[in-house]
Amino acid sequence: MNTHPSLALIVATTLAACSPGQPAGSKAPTADVAPTYDDPAQGFAIILPAGMQVRHDFQRSYLGDASWKALAGDDPHGTPVVALVLAGSNAITAAELRVGTGNDAAALAHCLDVPDSGMPADTQTVDLAGTSFTRFHAGDAAMSHYLRVEGYRAIHDGRCYAIDLLLTGTRPEVYDPPATPPFSQDEAMRQLHDALAGFRFLTAD
Repeated sequence: MNTHPSLALIVATTLAACSPGQPAGSKAPTADVAPTYDDPAQGFAIILPAGMQVRHDFQRSYLGDASWKALAGDDPHGTPVVALVLAGSNAITAAELRVGTGNDAAALAHCLDVPDSGMPADTQTVDLAGTSFTRFHAGDAAMSHYLRVEGYRAIHDGRCYAIDLLLTGTRPEVYDPPATPPFSQDEAMRQLHDALAGFRFLTAD
């Protein structure tokens, strides 16, 4: 079972961050430094952008499953670690960045697999945090619901990393009157890419 790192790292003031008893592994924001989610056990850290909320489950999507990597079905070979959910996300439009990891033999053997709904012609190798990741786009749709996935997969220091940028929701025109999305899909994806830029690997001691 994954032990989540302390969320004291998102304490709003330096004074609170320096108070006695603050758990190790967290970093407090200052006037010049953004708060960071550190997870030494899973070997990575990510800057926490303003307007994103930290979650430790992947249970919010009508179409997206709760697996440790998107569109993997009931895959027991990894762990959902953290999701950064864009503020304002709702049933009309929701956006989040997920990080899952797995280090058993099956997770490593199938780490770079592209989901059946992926677009192989669009699969690329990209550099992220100094490591080569396989990037793909995939999706799903049912009734009036949709799911868009931009996935990143890599093996680093003996662990499979699955990073997924997800957009999910319902077509607003099916509501009466038509619903207003909290943000556009383009703006949501821009913010997810900005958050992805804050991902880095932690060096083992």
